[in-house]
Amino acid sequence: MQFSDLPLISPILKALAETGYTTPTPIQWQSIPILLEWKDLFWCAQTGTGKTASFAIPTLQILAKQPQEWKKHIRALVLTPTRELAIQIGESFLTYGKYVALRHTVIFGGVSQVPQVKALQRGTDIVVATPGRLIDLINQGKVDLSHLQIFILDEADRMLDMWFIRDVKKVVALLPKKRQTLLFSATMPPAIMELAHKMLREPVSVKVTPVSSTVDTVKQSLYYVDKPHKRNLLLHLLENRDVTSALVFTRTKHGANKVAEVLTKAGIPSAAIHGNKSQTARQKALADLKNKKIRVLVATDIAARGIDIDLLSHVIIYDIPEEPETYVHRIGRTGRAGARGTAIIFCDHEEKKYLQQITRLIKKDIPVVDNHPFPASIDSRQHKTTRAFSSKPRGRGRWGRSRRRRS
Repeated sequence: MQFSDLPLISPILKALAETGYTTPTPIQWQSIPILLEWKDLFWCAQTGTGKTASFAIPTLQILAKQPQEWKKHIRALVLTPTRELAIQIGESFLTYGKYVALRHTVIFGGVSQVPQVKALQRGTDIVVATPGRLIDLINQGKVDLSHLQIFILDEADRMLDMWFIRDVKKVVALLPKKRQTLLFSATMPPAIMELAHKMLREPVSVKVTPVSSTVDTVKQSLYYVDKPHKRNLLLHLLENRDVTSALVFTRTKHGANKVAEVLTKAGIPSAAIHGNKSQTARQKALADLKNKKIRVLVATDIAARGIDIDLLSHVIIYDIPEEPETYVHRIGRTGRAGARGTAIIFCDHEEKKYLQQITRLIKKDIPVVDNHPFPASIDSRQHKTTRAFSSKPRGRGRWGRSRRRRS
């Protein structure tokens, strides 16, 4: 199937053709016709499946075909958890809506509200927003949602993780009862199911690549390495010029800064992004990676959420996440929309329990790379070895001393 086979208007098809998009992804060809029929939709789809286009394209078409006198109010709202994701969704509306006479505004915190308020006062058809800044502007009387027709809640599960669900409910309470509602989530915890039941009216469900399965186009590999040697292993892997652009995940902000500092000293152009970085710095780092000015972006999970980089060659899990679903989200940064990608995971002795949770979730083992210069001094793959060391009195053995020093 091609985009030209879908019931899309010529201005949108022209914009798609100019971007080189000809073939819709499964979530796009399944959902676009449904949304054009003005039905509510409940997506279960992991990152990298093309979901932004699947809601942006029909939203643009629905609004573009409405009478001119309707074009005086905010008619579509996309609520998303992070600033980076809001900016990228706004860019998608700009790209696909290049030849339709619609205006969109992106509003988020961390920057002055003045330009955002001026854009709202000039009039806008579509608002892409993060919850905190949106509620702030609503309370100031700067945003009127009483004429809203389409509401899109993106990354609902991440909204839950980031404690935004209460804000989401506040926004939903202000929306007209008669509207089209779209809800995206990569996972389906009970709280999200409850929210969907309250928000949606006779929704159509679309499920693409459940969270328990990882993207087929991503080649995964596992390196066992002692924690002090992770930076050396990272530098070794980056000697391979096939690693053209990499997103490295750390657990903490401090860790992200330290890794970026090590890479920079080694002559590898890199930058770190996390919650303590200003919005300007985060946007510059992301733009530098996209424009090949830097080769490596080191990020924490919250800062990296919503990053959409075409042809990102590698994702490197420097620190294994405590939640196995986070691993799926992380590796979904590469291998997007059918492209090939590589995910590399570092595992030290103390992270083995998190690795086991990941393999249970994805229902398969990750291939191990044994032939590298910094192998773990203890093979944490062997359960007997792990139990033997953990049963020794504290203060004896290498791992016991390590734990005592950190406490």
